[in-house]
Amino acid sequence: MAWIIAATIAITVLVVVFAFNFATSEKQLERVITHHYSLGDPQFRREMSVMMGPSVLPGNHVTALDNGEEIFPAMLEAIRGAQVSITFETYIYWSGEIGEEFTEALSERARAGIPVHVTIDWVGSIKMDQALLDRMEDAGVELQRYRPLKWYNLGRMNNRTHRKLLVVDGRIGFTGGVGIADLWQGDAQDPQHWRDMHFRVEGPAVAQMQAAFNDNWIKTTGEVLNGPKYFPPLQPAGEMDAHLFIASPAGGSESMHLMYLMAIAAAEESIDLSASYFVPDPLIVGALLTARKRDVRIRILLPGPHIDSEAVRFASKATWGPLLRAGVEIHEYQPTMIHTKLLVIDQELVSVGSTNFDIRSFRLNDEASLNIYDHEFAAQMTRVFERDLQPTKRYTYETWHDRPWTEKLAERVLLPIKSQL
Repeated sequence: MAWIIAATIAITVLVVVFAFNFATSEKQLERVITHHYSLGDPQFRREMSVMMGPSVLPGNHVTALDNGEEIFPAMLEAIRGAQVSITFETYIYWSGEIGEEFTEALSERARAGIPVHVTIDWVGSIKMDQALLDRMEDAGVELQRYRPLKWYNLGRMNNRTHRKLLVVDGRIGFTGGVGIADLWQGDAQDPQHWRDMHFRVEGPAVAQMQAAFNDNWIKTTGEVLNGPKYFPPLQPAGEMDAHLFIASPAGGSESMHLMYLMAIAAAEESIDLSASYFVPDPLIVGALLTARKRDVRIRILLPGPHIDSEAVRFASKATWGPLLRAGVEIHEYQPTMIHTKLLVIDQELVSVGSTNFDIRSFRLNDEASLNIYDHEFAAQMTRVFERDLQPTKRYTYETWHDRPWTEKLAERVLLPIKSQL
């Protein structure tokens, strides 16, 4: 009898711990936001500033970087030129050629006496050799693995940092979709080299990126990074309005969800979305369908035959029927895995960063997104989006309706765990 009681207690504890990994502390959004104003209305920016957290700031310049052949040299150049500080947070950091380059660049700056602070997600760096970590720490890099497996944090093992943030000297920032791994190298020329984008930022919004890094650094170490090495006075670097905001289950986990819902609700002409993982919840689906009733053109670009998670593909397709029937265009990218996270609305708003268009990003991961409010930049990103549309196949409602029964079965099996994909 004693062993039955002990087993019951053990199973109960495991179930409770498992449940904690799916839970957030906040009340979740329940209703589609009503369309009251356009993106060009000052009310939209006013509400985005106060509801997302950091205010929209003028005076920024954002440079779009395509694929590893542009992204990695720009990031490494900034690191190697650091004079006062480096802060770097990423989800994926794997061993390989590019991992070696980043390790050496970060280590060299630390040996030169520059404070270098690095946060790497424990799960995302499973494929990273301990030797790389040791080399950085031996060189003086202050390195933290985010939420490693410990008995006391089992209830938060599912909450990962998915943020991609690099800030150099408090003046230059980078964010986007790229991890530190060889599959992001090259120019998306074949299935072994992914399609992705990253963004170089200068101007006042860089201080918000630094604050976003500080968020998890404080959680992990209890240390606040402040002073002019990290938050120098920032002069205008351009004419773009922008702000970076964060989401975390520990506080504000609905921020990304709310941002997407508010932006979709304000759309009047077009929504262009490139998403590596598209598993929308009913609120997002409802918002997109409501936008279609306003005659908003909606184009969604998703991975095609090359994707790193078949489970995501099946869970995603389960939601496509009503969207396709309403006239939403869904295009599947053919050449390689497309990992780009890009939202352009009415050629006025561009949203980029680490956030995927799925429930995990909305409620479970730590994420960071940069919103840019600039017509010329939005027009540039629309051209990039349309270039990526060329090597795609359009997925029709008829194709969805006639998909094999095996796919439909897989969709039903995955439905209960779609937030984990």
